[in-house]
Amino acid sequence: MNKQNQLTEIHCSGKPYIIYKSYKGFDLYTDFSKKIVLNNKNINSFLKKKFKKKIKKTDLFIGFFGYELLNNLIDIKIPKQKNIHFPKGIFYKPEKKIILKNSINYETKKRLKKNNFRINMNKNSYTKIFNKFKKKIKSGETYQIKICTKYKAKSKIDSLDFFSRLAKTNLAPEAFMIKDKNFSIISCSPENLITKKGSFISTKPIAGTVKKTKVLNKINALKYFRRNIKETKEHNMIVDMERNDLSRICEVGSVILSKQKIVEEYKDLFHYVSLIKGKLKKGIKNIDVIKAMMPGGSVIGCPKINTLNLLNNQEKENRNIYTGSFGFIKFNGDMRFNIIIRSILNFNDISEISVASGVVVDSNAKHEFNENYIKAKALIDLYK
Repeated sequence: MNKQNQLTEIHCSGKPYIIYKSYKGFDLYTDFSKKIVLNNKNINSFLKKKFKKKIKKTDLFIGFFGYELLNNLIDIKIPKQKNIHFPKGIFYKPEKKIILKNSINYETKKRLKKNNFRINMNKNSYTKIFNKFKKKIKSGETYQIKICTKYKAKSKIDSLDFFSRLAKTNLAPEAFMIKDKNFSIISCSPENLITKKGSFISTKPIAGTVKKTKVLNKINALKYFRRNIKETKEHNMIVDMERNDLSRICEVGSVILSKQKIVEEYKDLFHYVSLIKGKLKKGIKNIDVIKAMMPGGSVIGCPKINTLNLLNNQEKENRNIYTGSFGFIKFNGDMRFNIIIRSILNFNDISEISVASGVVVDSNAKHEFNENYIKAKALIDLYK
């Protein structure tokens, strides 16, 4: 049986599995011997677990940390919010890993019913929150802040069909999919938050987005970003913050900007990207890395702690997976985690797509509201 047929068989069997974009294709993880549902009480013990050195390719835990869990880990409390009671985090211990090629060919025979997505705030509501945060920026309480908007629809989906189509039209370097009994997550996340190998660590912040047009190619997009004061300010702030986060856990002088302000191309947009690297101090543990780097600053704002408190006191709905992190921790301590953005959470047949754009002192409410829709469009289009 070829590997594509194996994937189809696993999917149709209803057995839980995970797909994660690798550098050469996709890694499929299944046959889970453990499933750890995380909460505010057990996360510390999970992250402090000690394992024997990695022997097999499956000697790892793979899964996600939700936004609320990561806030709690760094002692930031979230006021009571509207909640769908989705788990705060889940990690799985796989016993089987299958390496797939750089394409996934699967098509469902089921017809998808028409889905009408509803946004949790209209342009007027968004503008009111935007103006509140503009005042906070002018008073110096924050310099940049990301306002989250949600699109929701009642929907039964075939998750592998969605992920297969997404991989063909909008493949991203941090794409992943989780299929479990009562939920699925489908993601085309572009942003790597942590890549740790031995004592070396890197992060790749994205700050800056522009919509694709017929005349805007990659070269012109770079020129646009360089000329645009707002996008440049936003990018510089996030890069400085991520460098600072890394500096807390890295040797003095080891944190360097490896790639600065390059452009990456996606289906509907271009992103402004940098790459930062460092060497970890001796004695730094996995929990120290997670607490220093998460939640990822590029999707929160700057300064991170102040901005998290402002966001949490304003937002009325739980973010669930959005701006959390998905990835793996190997038994030898190596890890790779993304930032969960451009993702669909389908839980109890309700689909939820969350997006956010950055507000700085010279931002425009209409532009930022529209940017949110651009980010959500590639996912909403899957339902058509």
